[in-house]
Amino acid sequence: MSFSPPSPPLLNLTQPFAFPPNLLPDDASPEWMNKADNAWQLVAATLVGLQSVPGLIILYGGAVKKKWAVNSAFMALYAFAMVLVCWVCWGYRLSFGDELIPIWGKPNAAVEQKYLLEQAFLGMFPNATMVFFQFVFAAITLILIAGAVLGRMNFYAWMLFVPLWLTFSYTIGAFTIWSTKGWLSKMGIIDYSGGYVIHLSSGVAGYTTAYWVGPRLQIDREKFPPNNIILMLAGAGLLWMGWTGFNGGDPYVASADASLAVLNTHVCAATSLLTWLILDVIFFKKPSVIGAVQGMITGLVCITPAAGVVQGYAAIAMGICSGSIPWFTMMVVHRKFEILQKVDDTMAVLHTHAIAGILGGILTGLFSEPHLCKLFYGSTSKYMGLFHGLHLGTSESIHWGFRQMGIQLLGILFVVVLNIIMTSLVCLFVQIIVPLRMSDEELEVGDEAVHGEEAYAIWGEGDRLENQRYSSYYNDIESPSKAGVSSIEMT
Repeated sequence: MSFSPPSPPLLNLTQPFAFPPNLLPDDASPEWMNKADNAWQLVAATLVGLQSVPGLIILYGGAVKKKWAVNSAFMALYAFAMVLVCWVCWGYRLSFGDELIPIWGKPNAAVEQKYLLEQAFLGMFPNATMVFFQFVFAAITLILIAGAVLGRMNFYAWMLFVPLWLTFSYTIGAFTIWSTKGWLSKMGIIDYSGGYVIHLSSGVAGYTTAYWVGPRLQIDREKFPPNNIILMLAGAGLLWMGWTGFNGGDPYVASADASLAVLNTHVCAATSLLTWLILDVIFFKKPSVIGAVQGMITGLVCITPAAGVVQGYAAIAMGICSGSIPWFTMMVVHRKFEILQKVDDTMAVLHTHAIAGILGGILTGLFSEPHLCKLFYGSTSKYMGLFHGLHLGTSESIHWGFRQMGIQLLGILFVVVLNIIMTSLVCLFVQIIVPLRMSDEELEVGDEAVHGEEAYAIWGEGDRLENQRYSSYYNDIESPSKAGVSSIEMT
């Protein structure tokens, strides 16, 4: 017996169309707002926020030596809170408000209900949603910078550094590249979700800050084992899954382009992780867990400027590049050049974010597809990857392809110069007020000297020997138990 589906009911065009009651516009849901887009944007923002809190808090807390677990995690938590307050008071309008100069907006607050309930500059949702979405991007940028200076930056200096760098570096990059009024944005740079604004910026700024702060103690540089690799993996997992919102939220609409961006993101990350892992096995004979995490991160960073404007095969190619080129710069180039070793970059943000960010920007200029760019930008007149331009073979297409590459390279130069100069100025200013570096005693002792707290209390019943003033990496001794069991050194 064959099945014939019922015919659809005929529309009665004589009666006026009526929305279901839950879709009727009102003061809380104005006509310009799309409820689905607004819901997705809030979810995407929350996923990005989870990358920082608790994602990078957990990753940093597990990846550093035990004596720095509290300090490293707390640097991330503090930055998240401070950035939010600065963002609503002046940072958002500097980044996305009215133009002051071609690279910077006019300072203003984003706290009044009239402004927050108006439609955002892009997307069918209110300013309040956009302010929150852009905040979590700004926050993670500062937290990534912290990764370069873990284990020695004075916390009071960090408290000053965060609002100053956000104000005088991040907002300039965001306005120039992401605001519709920005200089590079008008020129046609492609930075889908922050390969330039977030990752290249944080990599260069982190490395610059590490230069001014100075290195860790020599004993820490020589031996700095993670205190909890499983915890580190948990943080890395939150970082990876949170990237669904990181790249999937940037079309500002729950669209097919957002779906493509999400899939490309995870494909590139997985390919990069596997590439890094294979290189570790071939050259070092060990499948390093830490190496796999680094490969995952470089893949996520590399695809970020291109996520929704490249095809799936490009995501795989970018993953292979991001798993091999930063691996080479970290494992070979860095070890051969003494000048690179003089700067103590704790979490290797130079390689995982700056190099991977540069790589992503260049590959975006090669692989971007005009049709996908039209879905994202709404225009094909000035967005065309070099490979596509060469494939078409016309003089006009080749011109646009080379032009795109030129703009991508100009963006890299701008972000690098901006962050070297502004980060150096911020560090020099902070240094006038408080030392950038911890005292020698704090460097030797760690968390208890800095915060009066330690990450783990697993010494028998939690008591320490009475003659200990501090507990550090060499004297974390378990107290003798009442049963007379001998003390055990905790490693």
